[in-house]
Amino acid sequence: MRIILKILVLMAAVWAADYLVDGIVFEGSFWERVLVALIFALVNTFIKPILKLLSFPVVIATFGLFVLVINAGMLALTAALSDSLTVDGFWSALLGAIIISIVSAVLGWFVPND
Repeated sequence: MRIILKILVLMAAVWAADYLVDGIVFEGSFWERVLVALIFALVNTFIKPILKLLSFPVVIATFGLFVLVINAGMLALTAALSDSLTVDGFWSALLGAIIISIVSAVLGWFVPND
């Protein structure tokens, strides 16, 4: 049940980024939103840790701000893997990644840990 709630939180965060950022466009049904959230979760689970490990010196040198660039790349990769999500450029991906991080963190407070 917790995984389903996490996917719903991620789906809401992607919807918020779609609503707030002009360069992020989602065209699809509810189930396509679920699919995009699943793709985003899988990309963040398997690819993001590898990139964070490889870019560790840059992350340290930029006091952690390079993680925002990695998050933007994960959003752009999700858009590339999905037919229903479009991200126009780096700045849209960066702003969308920031919004997704904030919304996911706030909504994540309401998801029980057990």
